[in-house]
Parts: sequence; structure tokens; C-alpha cells
Amino acid sequence: MTMQYDAFRREYIAGGLSREMLDPCPVRQFEGWLEQAVNAGLKDPTAMVLATVDEAGLPWQRIVLLKGLSHGGFVFYTNYGSAKAAAIAHNPRVSLLFPWNELDRQVIVGGLVEKMSVIESASYFMTRPRESQIAAWASRQSRPLPARALLEKQVQLLRDKFGRGEIPMPDFWGGYRVLPERIEFWQGGEHRLHDRFRYQRQADARWTIEQLQP
Repeated sequence: MTMQYDAFRREYIAGGLSREMLDPCPVRQFEGWLEQAVNAGLKDPTAMVLATVDEAGLPWQRIVLLKGLSHGGFVFYTNYGSAKAAAIAHNPRVSLLFPWNELDRQVIVGGLVEKMSVIESASYFMTRPRESQIAAWASRQSRPLPARALLEKQVQLLRDKFGRGEIPMPDFWGGYRVLPERIEFWQGGEHRLHDRFRYQRQADARWTIEQLQP
């Protein structure tokens, strides 16, 4: 029997959003919503969908974790040899999506990516669990893997190599910062009359806010 997906629907009743409720700064508004997502007990409140466009013009998405807000930007870390890094090198304009479905909310960020400094990246790398540090060395992210056993063998070789000593940050690993140019806050509403507000950065760095139809 074929499942009928068009029958899946529900009403959004978590609450409304008005202009008076918004902070003039979208990053502060985001921080407030993120704090509420954390306090609500969401399983992965910092999980965000990162969308890029590669050299062939193909959009691609994957979930990464927000690791901080720095200099007004959204920070994440990855392998600089990964598919996402190659796409960013080709086109540094990306989009982020925070899908807080349990709160009937989502935040969409569009902006320009910049690499973080080695010092910033190394500072974060030193705080990672040891096994995560080893994994950063072991994985040649996005490259074909003939068998998982090969990856596991590489991990063990690195464990033996580093022993109990400090694990340095790989030179092919580090952070990116997404500097927002547009941020949209979406709050689900009854009868599909959702509340949407879009912040747009202007040439003088000011933010304007406009409400969008659902």
C-alpha cells in the first residue's frame, strides 16, 4: 500500500510573533530564540542545515553544528578538503537553516563565508574530545572509502602515534564564519497564517526589518 504523504498536516499553535517582540539586532534576536530552544530541551538546538552551491551549480545541504557566534557571524568547523569547503571556495555565499520544529520555528540565514584564523580554530580544536581530535586527523572527508575497516585502522594508527601526548590541529581543518546579510525568523501560525520577519543588512551596516506574507 502506498503511503499518502499529502494527508500529513497539523496546526501550528505554539504562539505568534509581532514586530514589537523583535530585537533591532537579528543576532541578538537569534540568541534569544536559541536560548529558548535550549531551555525547551530540544535534542540538537545548535544543529543547522548548511546549503552551498558547487562548481557545477548544484545546491547541496548537510547538517553541521553551530559552535559559536563570533564578530556577528555564525561559526562552524570542518575539514578544508571536504565537499562543503570546495563549494565554499567556489561560491562563498551560503544559507543556514535552524529547524526548530518542536517550537514551530525556523531561522534562515543568508550570508558570506570567511575562514577563521588559525589561532581561533586551534583554540577551539584544543577543547574537542580527544577522540574527535583523532577523527579530524583520520578522515579525508568526502573522499571515497573502499571499506570502513580502513578508516578504523587509520584511527588506531593515530592513537598509537599520539599516545598520551597533545594532539595538534591538522593544517587541513578549521573554522568558517558566516557573516549574515539576511536573516528571517518564522513562527508557525494557525490555518497556515504564519508570521515571517526578514532582517536585511544595508550598505551602512544598519539592519532593516520587514514583515513578509506567509
